Amino acid sequence: MDIMTVKKIKEAMAYEKARNGPPEGFPQLPPIPSKRYVDEAFNRLELDLMWKKTWVYACHMDELPEKNSYILWKKLHSPILIIRGKDDKVRAFYNTCRHRGGPLVREESGRKNLFVCGYHGWSYDYEGKLVAIRDPRDFPEFDKSCLGLIPIACEKFGNWVFINCDAEAQPLMTYLGPAGEEMKEFQPENIRLAHKAEYHVNCNVKVLLDAFLETYHLQSIHQETVDRFLDHLGTTIELWPHGHSRMVTPNRRPEWKDPGTRDLPEMDTVGEIARDNNVSYNIYPNIVCPPSPTGLPFILFWPKTINTMRLECVWFSPDWGDGPLPDIWKTRVANFDRIIGEDTQFAPQIQESVESDGFKGIPLSYQERRIYHWNETLDQYIGKAQLPDGTAVKPMLEKYIETPTAQNAAE
Repeated sequence: MDIMTVKKIKEAMAYEKARNGPPEGFPQLPPIPSKRYVDEAFNRLELDLMWKKTWVYACHMDELPEKNSYILWKKLHSPILIIRGKDDKVRAFYNTCRHRGGPLVREESGRKNLFVCGYHGWSYDYEGKLVAIRDPRDFPEFDKSCLGLIPIACEKFGNWVFINCDAEAQPLMTYLGPAGEEMKEFQPENIRLAHKAEYHVNCNVKVLLDAFLETYHLQSIHQETVDRFLDHLGTTIELWPHGHSRMVTPNRRPEWKDPGTRDLPEMDTVGEIARDNNVSYNIYPNIVCPPSPTGLPFILFWPKTINTMRLECVWFSPDWGDGPLPDIWKTRVANFDRIIGEDTQFAPQIQESVESDGFKGIPLSYQERRIYHWNETLDQYIGKAQLPDGTAVKPMLEKYIETPTAQNAAE
């Protein structure tokens, strides 16, 4: 993070703490339509035209520890095979044999020299090429080169592996924009996988994601945890292209340090903003990441059905050297799990409310504008002409989206 960005964030936090209302000219945001949370047609469009058209985090390279290792990934309702090939390149394919749809693997992870369909024995290599079929005499003039596995866009950002089901996806780093540039501070090329956990939550994915895009709820939900050390009135927000955003919340006491991170190795590349404040990135659509010098989580929100979701928490650590993960991580993860429990406690009841006749929409405050930005971006993916009646949000925030300068983009 450059000097000018640091200065800008500090000034913005001071402004936020002192202001008596929204900035002059900031528009009153129309309510988010309630149908977006309950309408089957809208949520189907959301899955097909947004979730399957954006770059999403898939795994860490520690989960593909050697050549020919693979994982089976199913977060977006299609079984996807992610392979670290003999050439050390990571590729992704649908786990679907081109003959009659049989699976190539059924285990969640493993290592194979060849991927063979258990149904009829068609075999594929790590590049997805069809290399052998059973009883070739019954397939005269058969061109195997036309029936390789269907690929999925797959790129690495350091040790993080991202995929995109859109065959015409723009490059990952272009998509990430300023979020990707700032995340380089946390050494994605060196960071290690420390811990993973998943939670089933009975609500629409947007119900819970909304809560992680603002600090307005801290005094109600986190009275005994987060609100004790973060000053939500000083929160500053920056909106970026492609739906990404950054939120910085100052500590109530500048000298405060998380006791759950004592004696952990730190990344010396992390600057003062992330070292002395709470930074939270939203990498669109579903990563919320509050990083620190001693490590960072990806809090991932995945849709399951219209009223259920999967919450995944993946922790990354600076290299701790040989041996097991330091024991202090148990305390760190336990403290974080408590906060996650606070954030999810009302989700099923909120889902009941959004499905009721008493839910008419969400009137958002200036503090909650990241939620509106997220929804504006969703409508851009779906397309105005395809939005079901009563589900569109009115574009309001274009002038408030910070686009990097040509010089910064080049750097």
